[in-house]
Amino acid sequence: MRTEAESGKVRIDKERFFNLPVMILIASSFMLGMSEFIVVGILPDIATDLKVSEVTVGNLVSLFAFVYAPVTPLGSALSARFPRFATHLTLIGIFLAGNLLCAFAPNYAVLVVARIMIALVSGTLVAVAMTYAPDVTTDTFRTKFIAWVFSGFSIASVVGVPIGTWVANTFGWRWAFHIINVLTIMLIVGMVVALPRNSHIVKIGFLPQFRLFFDRRIQLGVLTVVFGAAASYVFYTYLTPIMRDEVHVPEQYLSVGLVIFGAACLWSNLYGGKLADRGRGVEPLTHIRPIYCAHAVLMASLVVAHWVPVYGALLLVVLGMFMYLQNSASQVLYMDVASQSHPGSLNLAASLNSMSFNIGIALGSAVGGLVNGHFGLTWLGPVGALFLLCAIATTTMLRPFVAQERKFYATQRA
Repeated sequence: MRTEAESGKVRIDKERFFNLPVMILIASSFMLGMSEFIVVGILPDIATDLKVSEVTVGNLVSLFAFVYAPVTPLGSALSARFPRFATHLTLIGIFLAGNLLCAFAPNYAVLVVARIMIALVSGTLVAVAMTYAPDVTTDTFRTKFIAWVFSGFSIASVVGVPIGTWVANTFGWRWAFHIINVLTIMLIVGMVVALPRNSHIVKIGFLPQFRLFFDRRIQLGVLTVVFGAAASYVFYTYLTPIMRDEVHVPEQYLSVGLVIFGAACLWSNLYGGKLADRGRGVEPLTHIRPIYCAHAVLMASLVVAHWVPVYGALLLVVLGMFMYLQNSASQVLYMDVASQSHPGSLNLAASLNSMSFNIGIALGSAVGGLVNGHFGLTWLGPVGALFLLCAIATTTMLRPFVAQERKFYATQRA
């Protein structure tokens, strides 16, 4: 079946999953991921050039997330009231401007301003991308679309961040941002050519959309993702120093280590899409509880890496495979709960995974900075495991909702 945007200029084959619009939307999440995560790969280079400590540069990760998290739902709710394509182009333009400022930042203060600019629009860009799903693919591919859009961030870890790290080591860290800027310009051209122009402007007010947050299922889903993300980012923020100082990876092989870790993260996102197919509403996320249990045990054992580097190297790969398993299941929860009970809040619901994940990033990276500063890299894993115990608790609290939602969907089918 072929569909056509209202403008009559963009034709889309929705029966073929990897059509051009879907590829453009995956590419957009790749660019967002590369821009957000690149600091992790080039953290030592920035610290040396700008004459600040690695912990200070690491704080850029938590700062980014602290801005990203509260702005994302506000921007998403606001964007729902304007034409989608024009809003999308405007936001990607601001994203480009922020990365240009990063490339030419003369000092740490300007770099902070640039990162804030990028953080202000990144979450809303993810949410807007999610709203294209019914226009660029079929309901059969719903969880696959979610998984692949999120996988753009993992592809950034596999390809973008390691290449950026190699470029930074070879030509200087600013060139990593120059590459991001060139690719973003190419992305904008692709958006103009491929994305549909139709919009789904909401008819309810700005504030009523936020009634979604009073739903207990949404609250527990948000908390689960916050704790899961915080657990990973306690150590991921300092992944390069951990590989260098704990696992003793030679400097020239750090980029290879980042590629391997990124490949594990990509697998995590794509397999997370398969996990999200196990039911509707809150059910897929409740199935992640045993995974959180295993993740907690493995995270706590990261302390062993200091004494057994080979085990540490293998463990980092496994931790990458656990990192994003919750993403698609939580996105299904947000979108399904909104469809059931808050249909005017779908744009806002689309933003909640980005919001909650970045609250977790902010929390985890901030706690990681404190632990690294006071106790050292060795203790990042055990602290991350404490966050996973909290995620186990919140998924347990979601389980009573499964039965009532099964009845709801059975009624819908009847």
